Amino acid sequence: MVKGTASGKVQHQVAALPFRRTADGDVSVLLVSSRDTHRPLIPKGWRMKGKSDRKAAAIEAMEEAGVLGTTSKAPIGRYRYWKRLDDCFTLVDVDVYSLEVTEKLDDWPERDERQRIWLSREDAAILVDEPGLASILQSFRAR
Repeated sequence: MVKGTASGKVQHQVAALPFRRTADGDVSVLLVSSRDTHRPLIPKGWRMKGKSDRKAAAIEAMEEAGVLGTTSKAPIGRYRYWKRLDDCFTLVDVDVYSLEVTEKLDDWPERDERQRIWLSREDAAILVDEPGLASILQSFRAR
């Protein structure tokens, strides 16, 4: 265990990569700002008891980004990052599910705490801090 971290084990989160198809056949992806630092990221959160990981990812997308859609059945990738907690850092693995957006909500739970922006995969990859997430964004292809 690294000094200053939570228990020595890796924690687990789920995330949604919201996307929409563009007129030219490519895709754009939706990033949201984090609540505290306003860094660009994708909607993510802890696993939810009684919910599948893909359902939990869809719930996070609705709560954080105000979008509804269809999630992939399996994760499209996984990345790892250090999460800052109140008194320490903990290592977190994040399983990412694609979410094809079918509806954008005008009102959603975290609307006043976050901003959302549609970007190309390449631009989104440049903006995010986590190299593993950037790699997922760069390689993402909608099926």
